Order: sequence, then C-alpha cells, then structure tokens
Amino acid sequence: MAEAILHHLPRGFFPSTAASASPSSQWVLSPAPRAELRQTRLAAAAPPGQPRRLKAHAVVGSETGEQPKWWEKNAGANMIDIHSTQEFLDALRDAGDRLVIVEFYGTWCGSCRALFPRLCRTATDNPNIVFLKVNFDENKPMCKRLNVKVLPFFHFYRGADGQLEAFSCSLAKFQKLKDAIAVHNTDRCSIGPPVGVGNVLDSSSPQEKPAEATT
Repeated sequence: MAEAILHHLPRGFFPSTAASASPSSQWVLSPAPRAELRQTRLAAAAPPGQPRRLKAHAVVGSETGEQPKWWEKNAGANMIDIHSTQEFLDALRDAGDRLVIVEFYGTWCGSCRALFPRLCRTATDNPNIVFLKVNFDENKPMCKRLNVKVLPFFHFYRGADGQLEAFSCSLAKFQKLKDAIAVHNTDRCSIGPPVGVGNVLDSSSPQEKPAEATT
C-alpha cells in the first residue's frame, strides 16, 4: 500500500528515520518479530468470510504483575500500536482495502486519555476496521510531516483511495469520528493499486514544535 501513495503527497512528507520503541504489548503470541505480530492482528481482524491466520489474545498486566498504562491497552486484534515509520507503512499495506483509522496521541495528553475508552469501544464495534495507534513522542518527525499539530488527531486511509480525511477530535466531538466512519466504511471494490502515504525516505527534517492537546 505504501508504494503508490508516494506520488500523491508533497516531498518532505516523511522523515528519513523514525524513533523506535518497544513498550510492553498486551497481545501475546509465541515469540515472534513485531512485523509478524502486526500481520497476525490484521489477519484476525479480517471481515467474515476471509481466512484468518493466527489469533492474538489479551493479557491483563505484565510479567511483573503491574497493570498496563492506559495507552498500552488495546480493544482487540484490530487495534495495533505503531512504533516507527516503516511499521506505519507496512500496516497500511497489509490492511489492503479495509478502512484504516490512525490515532495520533500523547501519553501526557488529557484529551487523548479521555477519548481512548470510547475509541476502544468503537474498535470493538467495528472489527472490520483497522485502528493504528501512533505515539506522538515516539514518532515526532513522522507526525510533523503528516501535519499533526494537535492531539488527539486522526487520519483515515483506504486502499486505492489513499488518505480520506484528517482532523482533530476530542471526546466532546466524538460524533465527528463516528460520522466519518459512516461515510468511509462502506463496501467497495478497488480498481487500482493502494496509494500509500508519502515519501518515507526524504532526508529533510522539519522544525519540531510541541503538539497541543485539543479541548
């Protein structure tokens, strides 16, 4: 999905490198690379009638018995944490023609925390949609090139259509997110290749400014 969108967005849209972190995950399979786990979750989130590969299962708490932090909790196999630009592109490509909703959040953002339980319920109610979670502080260069200036912020993508929408949304304005889902989560057949999301390998780096939280 990444290759074709590279021609639809301006140069300098993405960083040459992206921060990578490995926060504890609450979805556990047998030991496997992160890319394999992401593909497993996407397979488990496939619509009825499509073959499923492996299933991920939820784990409450970590090996030390500590409860996961609010941003480490996921609603199901269709909600995936993204830790780098390459993971982002791979997840969009692996989603195929399914609707993808990307949430950009900050662990320090009160609006993000307030909205998150509602987003989890939405993910549970829409298992055919892929939800990607992008930590702003882990991926600042990528977020800046995606024009993420306030949090929480959302992008909608779908197959050959590429990016459909981009907007900020707080809990008080959650209906905006639901309306966008109603518009874009309709049955369709693509007549072209996936578009992608921009030039990932651009070497320039935008000036970083702290993101703001919406109210």
